[in-house]
Amino acid sequence: MANTRAAELLATWETGLAQAPSGRALLLHRAARPDTGGETLSSLPVGEREADLFALRRALFGERMQVRLECGACGEDMEFDLDAGEFARSLAAPAEPSVRVVEDGWEIEFRVPGIADLTEAARQPEPRRALLARCVVSAVRDGEALSADVLSDALPEAVQRRLAEAAQAADPAADVTLNVSCPECGAGTRAELDIASYLWTELDAWARDVLLDVHLLATAYGWSEPEILALSPLRRRYYLELCADV
Repeated sequence: MANTRAAELLATWETGLAQAPSGRALLLHRAARPDTGGETLSSLPVGEREADLFALRRALFGERMQVRLECGACGEDMEFDLDAGEFARSLAAPAEPSVRVVEDGWEIEFRVPGIADLTEAARQPEPRRALLARCVVSAVRDGEALSADVLSDALPEAVQRRLAEAAQAADPAADVTLNVSCPECGAGTRAELDIASYLWTELDAWARDVLLDVHLLATAYGWSEPEILALSPLRRRYYLELCADV
């Protein structure tokens, strides 16, 4: 069950302030699966994490997600709503653990990248080479086995494209892309929906609001932070309204 308690969420937010986006995504994933170890979370396919984060978003802030996007053709601002629960359900299908590509004399078995694979590869000077080295299980060219460390130089562009397409098909939830038609000019705009960044922005705004509530109630009643956070949001709001009436 997702961790939705105010004190724990504030601790997640506080830790994440000093983190890079990848670190914040991991913290949010831990909040979504508090009973799962960090090593296990890092080994999961990216699409599974995305589904978990949509489910967490739904648990924390409800179904409705407001998205703002600029039209790529005319520059018009577009605002529309998405359903977090629908995304969580549609992305819940498990990813295939590996793919096999046969193309132009090549036979490659490739393990679908997990979160740790992509995070580690992104730290390297040549991310694509690092990802191949981590995730290629076997590679054969015209009957001759090749090691993963030479693949990035030896693989033809067509084979690389086929490999990328196969990996995406095996874990489609890893790339949530929106295609929105502009109400002004009718042109379509494609944009990636980064649920980790979206959810972090909402958590940041929520945390700052909660801390302001704590400050006001502590000043008015002398209560401690744990005592205030133990109140339900409805009761906190009621006490704040009473403070405003004094």
